[in-house]
Amino acid sequence: MPPIDIQKLADEAKFNRFHALVLFWCALIIVFDGYDLAVAGVAMPAIMKDMGVSPTQAGFMASSALFGMSFGAIFLGTLSDRIGRRGVIVMCLVLFSVFTAAAGLAGDPVSFGAMRFLAGLGIGGVMPNVIAEMSEYAPRRMRATLITLMMCGYAVGGILAAWLGKEMIAEHGWQSVFYAGLAPIVLIPFILRSLPESMPYLLRSGRLDALRSIAARLDPANPPAPSASFALADAGPSGQAPVQQLFSEGRGMGTLMLWTTYFMCLFMVYALSTWLTKLMANAGHSLGSAMTFVMVLNLGSIVGALGGGWLADRFRIKHVLVVMCLLAFASISLLGQPLPTALLYVMVGLAGATTIGTQTVTHACTGQFYPMAIRATGLGWALGIGRVGAIIAPILIGLLVSLALPLEMNFIAIALPALVAAIAISRVDARPAAARRMARA
Repeated sequence: MPPIDIQKLADEAKFNRFHALVLFWCALIIVFDGYDLAVAGVAMPAIMKDMGVSPTQAGFMASSALFGMSFGAIFLGTLSDRIGRRGVIVMCLVLFSVFTAAAGLAGDPVSFGAMRFLAGLGIGGVMPNVIAEMSEYAPRRMRATLITLMMCGYAVGGILAAWLGKEMIAEHGWQSVFYAGLAPIVLIPFILRSLPESMPYLLRSGRLDALRSIAARLDPANPPAPSASFALADAGPSGQAPVQQLFSEGRGMGTLMLWTTYFMCLFMVYALSTWLTKLMANAGHSLGSAMTFVMVLNLGSIVGALGGGWLADRFRIKHVLVVMCLLAFASISLLGQPLPTALLYVMVGLAGATTIGTQTVTHACTGQFYPMAIRATGLGWALGIGRVGAIIAPILIGLLVSLALPLEMNFIAIALPALVAAIAISRVDARPAAARRMARA
């Protein structure tokens, strides 16, 4: 009997309760991740007032988490392809929960920045791992939809942070929304019991009984025989480190263009996440109204992610991404113009759909670009390089805010990277890894 190709098994499976369980846990983890990321931006006006810091200093404080996220994405993404994904996901959850809560105890910018850096290791490290987890188990015909649906948890976390900020900061202080970040710790035993391990890791470590159990849950109608063996067609050259494989077999140009796209998209996402509240307050909106813009931004991102994912499963994913990037440039540029309030909300929602939403669809593109054995490594490095843009954005936009430039200049600075991202993603051969391998054969 020939060995069962675990990549083909996952690709051709029909969506069932097992897939729903993976989707549930990955999406829930992303909700917590999104909350812990967004909470600093929501609380930043109150933190600036309490600590007496300038916009430029606040930009550095916000970027401290992003430094941690860059390291976490690269090293914890790569680590999971070597030691297993489930344990690394739990490690990341502990990091971002504990140190988000610890940031609420900080009394000065330095200690706050240190706690946010440590939280950032977990925030950055968990994302490539849950995206790789969902990419690995999602059926091929609906993979982009499931990944973008999962990533909507990011926006839900942002909405939750904005809502709790409105309800709690005025009465209980900015620290309260950070203390709430400790809640996910209680779910660790359930995650360890319910979330499946990475199949390539199980294959490499010889845990065939666990692999047979997962194979039976992927295709309950055709469980593997007790004597069945398994293989992975996209395992890659065994002598190469995972990072080297990102540039082998014709993936070099695609890898560099994906890194550029991530850099530009994350610049826009974090510029808006960190400074939209302050920019809208500077434009004359009340703090409560400015926080509402953050909620609309995140609601828009859900629509953009789901719509983009649906389109990406039906059309070429890179064409969908190019259009979304061009819409991002247009909508963000218009935020600095004197628009009627109703139209301004529409533009904020469209900006969320085409920045956070575009980033979400880019995860699906990256997930199918790399083979299963190096997927978390590929996602981790793309996110890690992209975090450089996320680090620069709050600092650069904070500097522009401190210069008291016209409002439209701030938003144009945020919008310009969308044009670069559109060019970069158009240069990526976004066909699934298996399809590119067959084309080369």
